Amino acid sequence: MTAGGGTLWHGRFEEGPADELLAFSEGIAFDHRLADDDVTGSRAHVRGLVRAGILQPDEATEVLDALEQVSRELADGKFAFEPTDEDIHTAIERRVTELAGPAGAKIHTGRSRNDQVATALRLYMKRELVDIARAVVGLQRVLLDRAVDAGPSYLPGYTHMQRAQPVLLSHHLLAHGWALGRDVHRILATRERLDVSPLGAGALAGSSLPLDPDTVAEDLGFAQRFQNSLDAVSDRDFVAEALFDFALLSVHLSRIGEEIVLWATEEFGFITLHDSYATGSSMMPQKKNPDIAELIRGKTGRMIGHLTGLLATLKGLPLSYNRDLQEDKEPLFDAIDTLRLGLPALAGLLRTTQFNVERMQAAADSPSAAATDLAELLVERGMPFRDAHAIVGSIVRDSIERHVPLAELVAAHPELGEEGVALLEAGVPVTRRSTPGGAGPAPVSQQIVQFREHLDALESRLP
Repeated sequence: MTAGGGTLWHGRFEEGPADELLAFSEGIAFDHRLADDDVTGSRAHVRGLVRAGILQPDEATEVLDALEQVSRELADGKFAFEPTDEDIHTAIERRVTELAGPAGAKIHTGRSRNDQVATALRLYMKRELVDIARAVVGLQRVLLDRAVDAGPSYLPGYTHMQRAQPVLLSHHLLAHGWALGRDVHRILATRERLDVSPLGAGALAGSSLPLDPDTVAEDLGFAQRFQNSLDAVSDRDFVAEALFDFALLSVHLSRIGEEIVLWATEEFGFITLHDSYATGSSMMPQKKNPDIAELIRGKTGRMIGHLTGLLATLKGLPLSYNRDLQEDKEPLFDAIDTLRLGLPALAGLLRTTQFNVERMQAAADSPSAAATDLAELLVERGMPFRDAHAIVGSIVRDSIERHVPLAELVAAHPELGEEGVALLEAGVPVTRRSTPGGAGPAPVSQQIVQFREHLDALESRLP
C-alpha cells in the first residue's frame, strides 16, 4: 500500500491506494499530451477565482507563476512525476501546490477533475481537428494538381469491378477529392458543436461559490458555456463524433489505397510508384510494394474499431461522470496520430506516382465500352431506350459468341451503320459525356474550376 497522503482525496481515506489500483487507473501514460491545455484551463480558472474574490491578486500571481514554471518544466522534460500522480491534471496541481504553497492549494476551489478534464480535452480537440482538416485539404490539393496535369487522359470507369464506361482520369481523381471535402465539412461541424466550455460545472452540480462560467468560457475562447452541469461533465458526444468523422475519412482514404494497390499491379499496370514512396521485398528482388496504400487500408479497421469501442463504452453509463469515460482518450489520440502520419504519406505517394496513360487508355478503348453510346444514338433517332438497350446488347452478344468484330456488326446494322462505327473509335466515347458533373472534357473543365473554389472556401473556414 502507498502512503495515506498525496492523493486528491486522502482526507476521506485512512489508508492510501493500493499499488495495483494506481497502476490500473493511471492516465499519465496517454493523457500527458493534455498538459498545455490543462495549464491553459487552470490559468483561466485562477483568473475566475480572482473575479469571484476567492483568490487575492497576490495569491493569483503566485499560482500563475507556478503554472508558468510547470509549463516550462513539462516542455523541457524536467517535470518530476510522482507515483501518486494519477493523471496529468493531478500532477500539475500537485506541483503547483508545491511551488505556490497555500495559494496553490486554492487552485482547485470550485473545480472538479470532471469539468477540468472535459475542458482540457475540448481545448485539445479544437486545435487538433483543425490540423486534421488542414491535412485533408492538403491531400485534396494534390488530387486537384494531378487532375489538372492529367489533361485529356482517360481510363475505364468500373462498376462491380468490371470495365464500364471510359472516364477522364481527372474526373476519377476529383471523385475522391469531393468525398474528402465532405469529411472536412464534418470535422469542422464537429468542432463547432464541441466549442462549449464545461468549466464551472464542478463534479456534476455546479458550485455554491460566486463563479462566472460565462466569463471563463470567453476567457478560454469558447463560443459558449455549458447549459446543464450533469451533461457538461458526462458528455463525450464530441469524441464519438470526431471518431466517426475520422472513421469515415479513413474509409475514403482506404478506397484510394485500394485503387492504388490494384493499379500498381502488373495485371492493371495503370501506375508506377515512385521509389521513395514504395518498399521492396527482403527475399524477392523484383518487388515494388505499395505499403503506404496497404497501411492506409489496414489501419481503417482500427479507426472503425475506435468508434465502435467508444460507443459501446458510452451506451450503458448513467449520469453523470463515471471513470469509464477515461477510455475516451486512447482511441481518440491514436486516431489523431494515425491520420497525422497517414495523410501526408498518402499525399506524397499520390504527388509522385506516375500514371501510365497508354495502359489506362488501352484498357478503356475496347469497342464494347461504347455500348451505351450506341444505345443513346438510337435514342437520339427516336427509339425507346429499352428497345435500344436490347438491340445493342444482342449485337454485343453476337460479337462475343461468333467472334466477329463489334464494328463489323454495327456497320451492318440498319439503325447504326457508319455513324455507329465512328463511336467505337479510340477516345471518342469519353468526349461525348456532356451533362453537368459528368466525365467528359467540358463538364470536367467546369468541375476543376468548382473544385478549386470549393478548396478555397474550405481553407477560408480553417482558423
